[in-house]
Formats: sequence, structure tokens, C-alpha cells
Amino acid sequence: MSRTRRVFRVRSRHVAVAGTALLAAALTACGGGAGAGGAAKAEIKQKPAMAVSVNLTGDQVKAGEPVTVTIADGKLASVKVTDAKGGELAGQISADGKTWKSERNASAGAEYKVEAQNTDSQSATTTFKTTAADKVNKVSINIAKGSTVGVGMPVSIVFDNPVTNKAAVEKDLKVTTSNNTEGSWGWIKDYSGKDRVDWRPKEYWKSGTDVKVDMHLNGVDSGPGGGMFVKDYSTEFKIGKDRRMKVDLDTSKMSVTEDGQTVDTIPVSAGTPGGQKASWSGKMVLMLKEGTIRMNSETVGLGNAYDKDVDYSIRLTWSGMYVHAAPWNNANFGHANTSSGCVGMSDANAKAFFAAAQAGDPFEVVGDGSKGNADIGNGYGEWNLSWEQWQAKSKAAGAPQNG
Repeated sequence: MSRTRRVFRVRSRHVAVAGTALLAAALTACGGGAGAGGAAKAEIKQKPAMAVSVNLTGDQVKAGEPVTVTIADGKLASVKVTDAKGGELAGQISADGKTWKSERNASAGAEYKVEAQNTDSQSATTTFKTTAADKVNKVSINIAKGSTVGVGMPVSIVFDNPVTNKAAVEKDLKVTTSNNTEGSWGWIKDYSGKDRVDWRPKEYWKSGTDVKVDMHLNGVDSGPGGGMFVKDYSTEFKIGKDRRMKVDLDTSKMSVTEDGQTVDTIPVSAGTPGGQKASWSGKMVLMLKEGTIRMNSETVGLGNAYDKDVDYSIRLTWSGMYVHAAPWNNANFGHANTSSGCVGMSDANAKAFFAAAQAGDPFEVVGDGSKGNADIGNGYGEWNLSWEQWQAKSKAAGAPQNG
């Protein structure tokens, strides 16, 4: 593997001939030493060769750093760095014209061509190849391209491998919105134990906002044990209607609002107070509309209490709290909290609720008898933090907070 700067020179094809004929004629008229019938020979000077060095050279270059081009004499006019697929590394020439640096890193397992030109129209070309990544890191993002989500949905990115270079990774993540929504990235541990970074607005999204997420990770090193990213990722989505839910454990009722106006009050039965069967409380988000699913109490550490198919299920936490139909508990709706942790309601109410719900709708549980707030990574619990607490979880110093 070589990092020695390569200096390459290309001799100019241009020569200083402008005005040569006029100079020769003037010397003849003055009789300045020219023989009869002869013409004085004007001196023709050749420009010195263009010398340019590149920080990455050879065919065993380790990826993960920008490309830097430096000119020995004169000034750079343009630099173009392209890979074998035609992709171009954008970059900028310094104010003094001496160097050019790419905005992004060279990718792993790629072949690059460097073409430079100076202000005297001389040019030079070289190539280099980067080695393949020893280990590749990948991401999963929670919002599919083209989706419409509720006003509480954060952008959530989970990494396959550990990320220790969090600041470097975060720097290459960008959220763009149609109305300059203020927000921030924050690093947390996902319920799976993997590293995760979420982007949360300062306040709930505004309905109708268009959002684009660009993850310019190709060529970024996640750090020891994490590996290199070898591709970029992106997604686009829209914020739907402002629909929110609040469950009051004290009254066993759930209120539903749209645009701040109450549109429904639904009798429910939440988790049994005083133990592991109690519900989580605080601010959550409807994560996934899963429909009819099999629920087995043994998978959530509650023994053999139940094993049944449950209709109109919408997930609230990764640990297994849902809002769903619970016709077997009909006698307790609006009167008592006797479930194993989920929020249950009648079939009719659950069917209507499921149809109107959006993934990303805020879902809050208040009142006595809960087991407290779930961990942030056990679902989308970042709304339980103040804006200042959430901003403190960002690792990119000086990172822009506006999308």
C-alpha cells in the first residue's frame, strides 16, 4: 500500500510564438547584425512542465480519506476526479489556487482517474486504485421511500456494525425539509443492542412537510470493528395529518385528536398495575401497523399467560407493547386496567382506530399504575427528552440543526 505523493509532469505543447514575425521584421530594418537576405531568429521559449502531486497513489490505496491535488508552480484552473463508473468526486480549489481537495472520501474497491489543468492550459493525468473494505457496514432506515407518516415519527438509522467514529458518520447525514424544520441527530442504543442515530424535530412535525434524508456514507469509516460503508442511502417521505392519542390510566380511556380537536374517546383496558404486566408510560409513537399477529406471553417473559392471534395490532415498543383489539377483556374497557401491558379495546373500536391510524402518530400514556417510561431505544422514546437533552446526544460539533 503506497501513500507516497506522485508527481507527474506533462510538457506543454504550446510555445511562445506570439509577435515573432513582428520582432524579426524590426531587427532587419535596423540592420542589427543580420546578414544580407537573412532574418534574425527570435528566441522560442518552452513553458516548464506542469508538476502536480496527489496524496493517493498506486494500486493498493486504503480508502476512507479525501483526494488532495497540489500543484508545484502556478495555479490550478480545474481538477476532475472520476471513478470507473463515471461517478465524480466533487471538490474545491483553495483560494491561492495551489491545492484541490475532494468533499468526500475515496470509496473502497474503486479505480479513480485524476485530471488537472492549470491556468496556462497545461494538463496532467494520473490514476490510482483503492483496496476493497476488510469489513462492510450497512444501515437500516425506518421510513420507506414514498411513505406518509404521522407528526411524531423520527428518522431512525440502525447500523449493522458498531460505530465509533460517530462524529464522522453524523457529518455525512443530511435531512432536508420543505419548511426548514428545526431538528437534531442524537445517538442512542437500539433495543437490539446496535448503534442507532435518530433525527428528531424540535417539536412535532407540521402536516404536509416533505422530507428527504441523504446518507452520504460511501467511503466513510465507522471505526474499529465497524468497517467501511461502500454505498450511499436515501429516502423521502411526507408528513400526514396531525393525529394524536392519549391514554389516561386513571380513567381507562383514550382520547384521539386531529389538528388539536378531540374526534374520539375510546374505552380501553391497559396493563395491570404493580408489576411486569403494567403498561409503559410517557410519550411513544405508533411504530408499525402489524394487523393480525400471534402474541405469546413467553416471548416477553410472562410465562404461559396467553398464546393467541390478536387483530388490529399496532406496535408501540420493541419489547412488545401494542394497542390492539381485545374482545376477551370487554367487561373492563373504561373501568379497569387488567391487561398484560398492552392497550386493548373492542373489536369495533380497534377496527376503526387501526384504519385511521398512521405509523408515526404520537401516543402518550399518563396516570398512575405504569412501570415508567420505556428506554429511548425501545421504540421511539426521544420525545420524553427535552430539546436540550436531545441535542446533547449529537456528536457532530457545529453540526447544522436546521433541515
